[in-house]
Amino acid sequence: MKKPTTKVIPYETPDLRDHYKIGNKLGHGQFGTTYLCTEKSTGTDYACKSIAKRKLLCKDDYDDVWREIQIMHHLSENPGVVRIKGTYEDNVFVHLVMELCPGGEILDRIVDKGWCSERQAAKFMKTVMEVVVACHSLGVMHRDLKPENFLFDSKEENAQLKAIDFGLSVFYKPGEYLCDMVGSPYYVAPEVLQKHYGPEIDVWSAGVICYILLCGVPPFWAETDSGIFKKILTGQLDFESEPWPQITEDAKDLIKTMLDRNPEQRITAHQVLNHPWIMDDQVAPDKPLDSSVVSRLKQFSAMNKLKKMALRVIAGRLSEEEIGGLKQLFKTIDTDHSGAITFGELKEGLTRVGNNVMESEIMELMNAVDTDNSGTIDYSEFLAATLHLNKMEREENLLAAFSFFDKDNSGYITQDELQQACRDFGLQDVRVEEMIKDIDQDHDGRIDYGEFAAMMRKADGGSGSRSTRGTLKFDLAEALGDDHINETQE
Repeated sequence: MKKPTTKVIPYETPDLRDHYKIGNKLGHGQFGTTYLCTEKSTGTDYACKSIAKRKLLCKDDYDDVWREIQIMHHLSENPGVVRIKGTYEDNVFVHLVMELCPGGEILDRIVDKGWCSERQAAKFMKTVMEVVVACHSLGVMHRDLKPENFLFDSKEENAQLKAIDFGLSVFYKPGEYLCDMVGSPYYVAPEVLQKHYGPEIDVWSAGVICYILLCGVPPFWAETDSGIFKKILTGQLDFESEPWPQITEDAKDLIKTMLDRNPEQRITAHQVLNHPWIMDDQVAPDKPLDSSVVSRLKQFSAMNKLKKMALRVIAGRLSEEEIGGLKQLFKTIDTDHSGAITFGELKEGLTRVGNNVMESEIMELMNAVDTDNSGTIDYSEFLAATLHLNKMEREENLLAAFSFFDKDNSGYITQDELQQACRDFGLQDVRVEEMIKDIDQDHDGRIDYGEFAAMMRKADGGSGSRSTRGTLKFDLAEALGDDHINETQE
């Protein structure tokens, strides 16, 4: 196991509060919280993303944050990328002070307007692809493109769309292939699942965004993450259902070329920018798309937000000590105490806890967890594979998250309680009735525990399945059996 360092930034920084006044919470993520902050010398407002160092479990996590800072500086002159103002570090947090983007996410803006046209979608996609081209030209792979990672810099009609999150981005060299599994289920490219990929994955993810903008749902959908991944690998694109018959052939042609499963045949980011649908203002019509598109987007966006809030509540319950059970489980399976679990040890460990798993399934499990292709599972890979699922699906964590929303202990989450939770988490202008509508199976206008738990156990809903910084979850915890994992940790 790699020992964590104590510093992310390799030089001393000033004290953040000497230069900025910290204001209201703007948002709350898996690794930190974003606050409004005001520069004391100028009175200018910025966003301050404060990353809790206790969440960084190993040296790689520290390196990831430092790389994120470097990449943001690397791309900061691009108008489609949020500008980083400065970085600060103390004993508890790393602070990234960035340009403030109060205009909200792409999907929220479409929902607020009540309509979207092909031309508007093409305009959004042009900005997304300009960011991808800028990344690739500077040797950066984004690896987590999705609508939530783009915000508008103001609420004005002509606001600039900006990429805001580079937490999974990496530097790469031409011809170099990566194998670690990263991203968010709906948007992940097939070659990421096959653990051999290059920058072409960003074009695939952008193609998924384009598909969602035009019809309101992802191109590859299932009830579970594994179901989504299977559709990504083998499913067919639907261009028959509404509203696709009314959408131009140019738009469909572009999406087909962006979602080509063969990365060598997939259109490049630069070629996307030169495609007529993106480049020519007259190709994409300006008439509103079918109203069902906005209705679907409302449901898709609402589900994301409630699930994200719930995961944050669960994450907030967990302490450093709670890793202990997973450490012990790793030691139990690693019978030769080599620091790595072999195929034989995993097979024996599964048999010992009463799981009759076929050898082919064990090998599939090994391949999914063994991110460095070493043929064994080291501790960091084991931790990454088990934490997220264990954290999210254990009953006590789901109950605790439900209780957070159910303030009056009535057994139901009401519209007022959900509205208050959105305020607590810094979420602005959220349509809570849409959140409830999509989860409320008995249509009584509120969410009971059964409905809440069913929502949490469904596929991720676009919020990302990273268990640590940059690993897709895999059901190792489920295969080993919950009774043998008595502790939880993010």
